Amino acid sequence: MLHDGAADRPPPRVGLPTECWPQRMVRLSGILEDVWERALPHLDVRSNDAHALYTFGLASALLDEVPQARPDVVLPAALLHDTGWTAVAPDQILAAVADPVSNRETVRTHEREGARIAARILADLGYPPELTAEIAAIVDGHDTRDHTLGPDDAVVRDADKLWRLTPHGLWTIASWFGLDATQALRLVSERVGDQLYTPAARAMAAALGAVAAIDVSPQRLTLDPPASG
Repeated sequence: MLHDGAADRPPPRVGLPTECWPQRMVRLSGILEDVWERALPHLDVRSNDAHALYTFGLASALLDEVPQARPDVVLPAALLHDTGWTAVAPDQILAAVADPVSNRETVRTHEREGARIAARILADLGYPPELTAEIAAIVDGHDTRDHTLGPDDAVVRDADKLWRLTPHGLWTIASWFGLDATQALRLVSERVGDQLYTPAARAMAAALGAVAAIDVSPQRLTLDPPASG
Protein backbone atom coordinates (compact mmCIF):
# COMPACT_ATOMS: atom_id res chain seq x y z
CA MET A 1 0.00 0.00 0.00
CA LEU A 2 1.26 3.50 -0.84
CA HIS A 3 1.95 5.87 2.01
CA ASP A 4 0.08 9.15 2.06
CA GLY A 5 1.29 11.42 -0.73
CA ALA A 6 3.54 8.83 -2.34
CA ALA A 7 1.48 8.76 -5.52
CA ASP A 8 1.98 12.50 -5.95
CA ARG A 9 5.76 12.39 -5.77
CA PRO A 10 7.78 12.08 -9.01
CA PRO A 11 9.84 8.92 -9.39
CA PRO A 12 13.43 9.23 -8.15
CA ARG A 13 16.01 10.24 -10.73
CA VAL A 14 18.41 7.41 -11.41
CA GLY A 15 22.09 8.28 -11.73
CA LEU A 16 23.57 11.48 -10.39
CA PRO A 17 22.07 12.85 -7.19
CA THR A 18 19.56 15.62 -7.88
CA GLU A 19 21.78 18.26 -6.33
CA CYS A 20 24.60 17.42 -8.77
CA TRP A 21 22.68 17.89 -12.00
CA PRO A 22 23.03 21.67 -12.43
CA GLN A 23 26.80 21.43 -11.92
CA ARG A 24 27.10 18.69 -14.55
CA MET A 25 25.35 20.66 -17.25
CA VAL A 26 27.71 22.04 -19.90
CA ARG A 27 27.16 25.76 -20.15
CA LEU A 28 29.00 28.77 -21.50
CA SER A 29 29.19 31.48 -18.88
CA GLY A 30 31.44 34.26 -17.65
CA ILE A 31 34.67 34.76 -19.57
CA LEU A 32 33.94 31.72 -21.75
CA GLU A 33 30.76 33.33 -23.02
CA ASP A 34 32.81 36.41 -23.91
CA VAL A 35 35.36 34.24 -25.72
CA TRP A 36 32.55 32.59 -27.67
CA GLU A 37 30.98 35.89 -28.72
CA ARG A 38 34.32 37.17 -30.03
CA ALA A 39 35.19 33.90 -31.71
CA LEU A 40 31.84 33.58 -33.48
CA PRO A 41 32.58 35.94 -36.41
CA HIS A 42 35.63 33.78 -37.20
CA LEU A 43 33.67 30.50 -37.11
CA ASP A 44 31.14 31.13 -39.86
CA VAL A 45 32.80 28.62 -42.19
CA ARG A 46 31.47 25.11 -42.92
CA SER A 47 29.65 24.66 -39.57
CA ASN A 48 32.72 25.56 -37.52
CA ASP A 49 30.47 27.46 -35.12
CA ALA A 50 28.51 24.34 -34.16
CA HIS A 51 31.70 22.26 -34.34
CA ALA A 52 33.36 24.56 -31.79
CA LEU A 53 30.41 24.21 -29.40
CA TYR A 54 30.42 20.42 -29.63
CA THR A 55 34.19 20.37 -29.15
CA PHE A 56 33.71 22.53 -26.06
CA GLY A 57 31.10 20.11 -24.70
CA LEU A 58 33.23 17.05 -25.34
CA ALA A 59 36.27 18.73 -23.82
CA SER A 60 34.20 19.58 -20.74
CA ALA A 61 33.33 15.91 -20.33
CA LEU A 62 36.93 14.80 -20.85
CA LEU A 63 38.12 17.22 -18.18
CA ASP A 64 36.27 15.11 -15.60
CA GLU A 65 38.39 12.12 -16.59
CA VAL A 66 41.76 13.83 -17.17
CA PRO A 67 42.45 15.69 -13.91
CA GLN A 68 45.85 16.92 -15.09
CA ALA A 69 44.19 19.06 -17.78
CA ARG A 70 43.20 22.61 -16.82
CA PRO A 71 39.79 24.03 -17.71
CA ASP A 72 41.13 27.58 -18.05
CA VAL A 73 43.37 26.40 -20.89
CA VAL A 74 41.31 23.60 -22.44
CA LEU A 75 37.92 25.30 -22.70
CA PRO A 76 39.01 28.56 -24.40
CA ALA A 77 41.21 26.55 -26.75
CA ALA A 78 38.27 24.33 -27.67
CA LEU A 79 36.20 27.37 -28.64
CA LEU A 80 39.01 29.06 -30.55
CA HIS A 81 40.88 26.21 -32.23
CA ASP A 82 39.33 26.53 -35.71
CA THR A 83 38.96 30.31 -35.99
CA GLY A 84 41.80 30.37 -38.52
CA TRP A 85 39.78 28.75 -41.30
CA THR A 86 38.43 32.21 -42.07
CA ALA A 87 41.89 33.02 -43.45
CA VAL A 88 41.67 30.21 -46.03
CA ALA A 89 39.90 30.55 -49.37
CA PRO A 90 36.57 28.67 -49.20
CA ASP A 91 37.41 26.53 -52.24
CA GLN A 92 40.57 25.29 -50.50
CA ILE A 93 39.01 24.25 -47.20
CA LEU A 94 37.27 21.07 -48.28
CA ALA A 95 40.36 19.82 -50.10
CA ALA A 96 42.41 20.37 -46.95
CA VAL A 97 39.87 18.53 -44.81
CA ALA A 98 39.69 15.63 -47.27
CA ASP A 99 43.47 15.27 -47.71
CA PRO A 100 45.36 17.17 -44.99
CA VAL A 101 48.68 15.54 -45.89
CA SER A 102 48.69 16.81 -49.48
CA ASN A 103 47.33 20.18 -48.34
CA ARG A 104 49.51 20.57 -45.28
CA GLU A 105 50.36 24.23 -45.91
CA THR A 106 46.67 25.12 -46.11
CA VAL A 107 46.09 23.35 -42.80
CA ARG A 108 49.10 25.14 -41.30
CA THR A 109 47.67 28.47 -42.45
CA HIS A 110 44.49 27.88 -40.48
CA GLU A 111 46.51 26.82 -37.42
CA ARG A 112 48.81 29.85 -37.50
CA GLU A 113 45.97 32.30 -38.14
CA GLY A 114 43.87 30.63 -35.48
CA ALA A 115 46.65 31.07 -32.95
CA ARG A 116 46.92 34.73 -33.86
CA ILE A 117 43.16 35.29 -33.60
CA ALA A 118 43.01 33.40 -30.30
CA ALA A 119 45.83 35.45 -28.81
CA ARG A 120 44.19 38.70 -29.87
CA ILE A 121 40.76 37.77 -28.52
CA LEU A 122 42.15 36.63 -25.19
CA ALA A 123 44.40 39.68 -24.86
CA ASP A 124 41.43 41.98 -25.55
CA LEU A 125 39.53 40.20 -22.76
CA GLY A 126 42.41 40.59 -20.32
CA TYR A 127 43.04 36.86 -20.08
CA PRO A 128 46.25 35.92 -18.18
CA PRO A 129 49.16 36.24 -20.64
CA GLU A 130 50.79 32.97 -19.61
CA LEU A 131 47.57 31.04 -20.24
CA THR A 132 46.97 32.93 -23.47
CA ALA A 133 50.39 31.83 -24.74
CA GLU A 134 49.62 28.19 -23.90
CA ILE A 135 46.22 28.34 -25.63
CA ALA A 136 47.74 29.88 -28.75
CA ALA A 137 50.40 27.16 -28.79
CA ILE A 138 47.70 24.47 -28.68
CA VAL A 139 45.81 26.08 -31.56
CA ASP A 140 49.01 26.43 -33.60
CA GLY A 141 49.51 22.77 -34.44
CA HIS A 142 46.32 21.07 -33.27
CA ASP A 143 45.90 19.28 -36.63
CA THR A 144 49.48 18.81 -37.81
CA ARG A 145 51.61 18.32 -34.68
CA ASP A 146 52.73 14.68 -34.34
CA HIS A 147 52.89 14.82 -30.54
CA THR A 148 51.00 16.47 -27.73
CA LEU A 149 52.18 19.41 -25.66
CA GLY A 150 50.70 17.82 -22.55
CA PRO A 151 47.32 16.97 -21.02
CA ASP A 152 45.65 20.25 -22.05
CA ASP A 153 46.60 19.77 -25.69
CA ALA A 154 45.60 16.10 -25.61
CA VAL A 155 42.11 16.90 -24.34
CA VAL A 156 41.52 19.64 -26.93
CA ARG A 157 42.72 17.48 -29.78
CA ASP A 158 40.73 14.47 -28.60
CA ALA A 159 37.55 16.54 -28.28
CA ASP A 160 38.12 17.97 -31.76
CA LYS A 161 38.40 14.46 -33.26
CA LEU A 162 35.50 13.02 -31.24
CA TRP A 163 33.13 15.56 -32.81
CA ARG A 164 33.36 13.55 -36.03
CA LEU A 165 31.54 10.66 -34.35
CA THR A 166 28.69 12.76 -32.99
CA PRO A 167 25.42 12.85 -34.94
CA HIS A 168 26.20 16.43 -36.00
CA GLY A 169 29.72 15.50 -37.06
CA LEU A 170 28.65 12.49 -39.11
CA TRP A 171 25.83 14.40 -40.76
CA THR A 172 28.14 17.33 -41.57
CA ILE A 173 30.88 15.14 -43.03
CA ALA A 174 28.36 13.18 -45.08
CA SER A 175 27.01 16.43 -46.53
CA TRP A 176 30.51 17.73 -47.34
CA PHE A 177 31.52 14.67 -49.35
CA GLY A 178 28.19 13.41 -50.66
CA LEU A 179 28.25 10.25 -48.53
CA ASP A 180 25.46 8.20 -47.07
CA ALA A 181 25.39 7.55 -43.32
CA THR A 182 27.21 4.23 -43.53
CA GLN A 183 29.96 5.64 -45.74
CA ALA A 184 30.42 8.63 -43.42
CA LEU A 185 30.71 6.36 -40.37
CA ARG A 186 33.26 4.14 -42.13
CA LEU A 187 35.36 7.15 -43.17
CA VAL A 188 35.26 8.75 -39.75
CA SER A 189 36.02 5.51 -37.91
CA GLU A 190 39.14 5.02 -40.02
CA ARG A 191 40.35 8.52 -39.23
CA VAL A 192 39.53 8.71 -35.52
CA GLY A 193 40.34 5.32 -34.04
CA ASP A 194 44.13 5.59 -33.79
CA GLN A 195 44.35 9.37 -33.36
CA LEU A 196 43.12 9.72 -29.78
CA TYR A 197 45.48 10.31 -26.88
CA THR A 198 43.47 9.75 -23.70
CA PRO A 199 41.79 6.54 -22.49
CA ALA A 200 38.66 8.58 -21.74
CA ALA A 201 38.44 9.74 -25.36
CA ARG A 202 38.91 6.21 -26.65
CA ALA A 203 36.05 5.03 -24.43
CA MET A 204 33.92 7.94 -25.64
CA ALA A 205 34.72 7.10 -29.26
CA ALA A 206 33.69 3.49 -28.72
CA ALA A 207 30.36 4.60 -27.26
CA LEU A 208 29.65 7.16 -29.98
CA GLY A 209 30.69 4.70 -32.67
CA ALA A 210 28.40 2.02 -31.25
CA VAL A 211 25.42 4.38 -31.30
CA ALA A 212 26.22 5.46 -34.86
CA ALA A 213 26.55 1.84 -35.98
CA ILE A 214 23.13 1.04 -34.54
CA ASP A 215 21.68 4.05 -36.36
CA VAL A 216 22.70 2.57 -39.72
CA SER A 217 21.85 -1.04 -38.90
CA PRO A 218 19.05 -2.71 -40.88
CA GLN A 219 17.13 -3.35 -37.68
CA ARG A 220 17.20 0.29 -36.64
CA LEU A 221 16.34 1.53 -40.12
CA THR A 222 13.10 -0.46 -40.12
CA LEU A 223 11.94 1.67 -37.20
CA ASP A 224 11.36 5.43 -37.19
CA PRO A 225 14.19 7.37 -38.94
CA PRO A 226 17.15 8.23 -36.65
CA ALA A 227 17.57 11.88 -35.72
CA SER A 228 20.21 13.70 -37.76
CA GLY A 229 21.66 17.14 -38.38
